[in-house]
Amino acid sequence: MLVLSRKTNQSIMIGDEIEITVLSVSGEKVRLGIKAPREVPVYRDEVYNEISAQQREAGPARLIP
Repeated sequence: MLVLSRKTNQSIMIGDEIEITVLSVSGEKVRLGIKAPREVPVYRDEVYNEISAQQREAGPARLIP
């Protein structure tokens, strides 16, 4: 895992098309802005895990977009 320190309004790039910006930090809560192409799905971890679990139950024919 790569660990980076960023301040409010600073960004990191993932490849050429995905930008993650720290919008604000308040206590233990960090707000992030994510710019990515529409074809790149972006999920919170808990939502991704729920989708994955539902797709495993549905069988191998369905994949997360």
